[in-house]
Amino acid sequence: MKNFVQPGDAITVAAPANVNAGAGVLIGSLFGVALTTALSGASVEIQTTGVVDITKAPSQAWTVGALIYWDAANNRATNVASTNKLIGLAVAAVAGGAGDTIGRVRLNGAGVN
Repeated sequence: MKNFVQPGDAITVAAPANVNAGAGVLIGSLFGVALTTALSGASVEIQTTGVVDITKAPSQAWTVGALIYWDAANNRATNVASTNKLIGLAVAAVAGGAGDTIGRVRLNGAGVN
């Protein structure tokens, strides 16, 4: 197919702020996880699909299959919808202790709402 550009699992965007590798990046309705560290405005490749371990809200238990959202105000994943953007599903249960700050998410790879 001559109009195919790329698979889209990872794409290059301008970093909306300084980002560290492994951090969530939200640009409008596009969400991904930074594959490298980049300064604001610099090109950064973000993973838009697949399963990633990502910073989550502490003291929040997750169950497998729970909808996961991006809390842009706090730069972390959460299971609270509110005004947050849907980014995927939890694929591993996580306890709700104060030290439980990493969650495993299958990114939905579509524009977030």
